[in-house]
Amino acid sequence: MSVSAASSVRDSDATSTTAITRIESGSAAADAESCSTKAADRREDVPATQQQPWWRRLFASMRFFISDQWFLIALGCLILIASQVQVPLSQQSKKELVVTYLCVAIIFLITGCTLPTKVLLQNYKRWKVHLFVQAQSFILTSAIAFAVVSLCAINPGFMDEALLVGIIFTGCVPTTIASNVVMTAQAHGDQALTVVESTLGNALGPFLTPLLVLMYTSTGAWYTKVLPDTGASDLGELYRRVFMQLGLSLFLPLVVGQILQNVFPGPTKLILVKWQLKRLSSFALLLIIWQTYDEAFATGAFSSVKSDNIVFIIFISIAFYAVWTIICVTLSLLWLGKKDTIAVAYCVPAKTPAMGVPLANVMFAELSAINVSKIQIPMVIFQGFQIAAGSLLTIAFRRWIRPEEERGKREENSRDEFTTANEEP
Repeated sequence: MSVSAASSVRDSDATSTTAITRIESGSAAADAESCSTKAADRREDVPATQQQPWWRRLFASMRFFISDQWFLIALGCLILIASQVQVPLSQQSKKELVVTYLCVAIIFLITGCTLPTKVLLQNYKRWKVHLFVQAQSFILTSAIAFAVVSLCAINPGFMDEALLVGIIFTGCVPTTIASNVVMTAQAHGDQALTVVESTLGNALGPFLTPLLVLMYTSTGAWYTKVLPDTGASDLGELYRRVFMQLGLSLFLPLVVGQILQNVFPGPTKLILVKWQLKRLSSFALLLIIWQTYDEAFATGAFSSVKSDNIVFIIFISIAFYAVWTIICVTLSLLWLGKKDTIAVAYCVPAKTPAMGVPLANVMFAELSAINVSKIQIPMVIFQGFQIAAGSLLTIAFRRWIRPEEERGKREENSRDEFTTANEEP
């Protein structure tokens, strides 16, 4: 090879090396610029709340909790007020009559205005779900309550006999209506199913509750000696009063709401949704709970029981609600959807003093007023906890069902876009 050829090759290699170096330098610069851009993008993607100081994030979280759980906070304030100031005993019956009829009627009038008629009728036909919910609401809960009482009764000095009867009575009482409907809506569950199961349970309650209480208290245990015999004539009067209340405060407002929804759909939606008048349901429910606690404090029910017995009732109420909820949710997930599961989770573990109190007054009419109040204490305490726990569960249930709701919205938007595209010429 000649010297000129070798020099030419070296020059070519040097030129190639320089070009490669320039390319690598450019690539490195581009990579650096890309990394810088990505880092900037990541900084921009960080939510503003994470860039704020910790105390501002804490304040934002507290503000969200207060706005989302205002009902629970208001409930605590009302119970505190009821413990300090009560309606006079001479006016208690009038207060109970007005609050029970008016507030429940408001809740079901609003429910009737918002629930589609077709959906409501479809849920009344689901007899398998009815058997599933009512069997748990009456048989499962009462059996667990009786098992706990049987264990407590081993030591006669541990609990007041009337309180033990009250625990059994609480397990036999039907589900509540107003709070179930309101909280199922807040948790984005199947509100129509809740309405059906709640009304069905309260229609069965006057018949099943006395039979279950009689079955569990006919064992001859020492704590059952406090109970009188239940007269059939008294139960007949109870049936008349309960079904009159169900008709006037529940079914009639529900039917009127359905008529308003179908005859005046535009104004009804404007008033309830845009003007936020459907929030009246929550305020009506607060009044119902307040009147229950006001009556309990006015009659001196809490002051008549030892403090350690009250503490036990509080803890056993927490255990009951947790166990009943876990069981019904687990069984529901085996064959029901998420919306139905949420409805079942509110219907099964809940118990209603609105029917339990008049049932107790009739069934135990021969007892002294103080013993009747003691029997009602477990039910009243359980109601306060079930409202508090149910309100907190709305947060968890909304998060649980959110992906399904978002997926449904995307599918609905896709169908609308497809329909619009096909309609275009």
